Amino acid sequence: MSPRAFAVGFDLDMTLIDSRPGIHATYRALAERTGTFIDADLAVTRLGPPLADELVHWFPAERIAEMSDLYRAMYPEIAITATPAMAGAREAIAAVREAGGKTVVVTAKYEPNAKLHLSHLGIVPDAVVGNLWAEQKAEALREHGAGVYVGDHVGDVRGARKAGALSVAVATGPCAAEELRAAGADVVLGDLTELPAWLTRYREDASRA
Repeated sequence: MSPRAFAVGFDLDMTLIDSRPGIHATYRALAERTGTFIDADLAVTRLGPPLADELVHWFPAERIAEMSDLYRAMYPEIAITATPAMAGAREAIAAVREAGGKTVVVTAKYEPNAKLHLSHLGIVPDAVVGNLWAEQKAEALREHGAGVYVGDHVGDVRGARKAGALSVAVATGPCAAEELRAAGADVVLGDLTELPAWLTRYREDASRA
């Protein structure tokens, strides 16, 4: 990461936002709307992968596209206001900006809904790219020149490594710190409140190098 110009990527769900309440409520509404049992409590313990990866547990394959569209249409009214920012999220984005860096959110979430979340919470990255999961995230990270990617899931670690970016993991999602380290995370933080101090140290080390 150059001392003058750099970019940091961030995941969204369970990294910048605690999406569990909104997603839980949306699954409950989808179950009521379709008359299909969905264990919303279970679903929110495995956030990270694309929506379709969860829907296959509750709907036949031929209905996944239809149910994905319905879920995404219902989501803004139900989930946006129910979803808080994670501790340290605003400060993490601000720390990158104050250091002269660019921030890009790269997420598996449907991009329009990702932007609604960030707008509602007053979190303003330089770019938002949705609909990308795990190794697919590398494309956007490279395009935006992100030398660091911050995420909570082993899929985020894989995306960072494929992009040649430093993987900074936060143990705030479904993957424990040990699992994130085993997946190849370069740095594991408890949560985003630790990121500004880490970023300062990392920038200092980069400048000396």
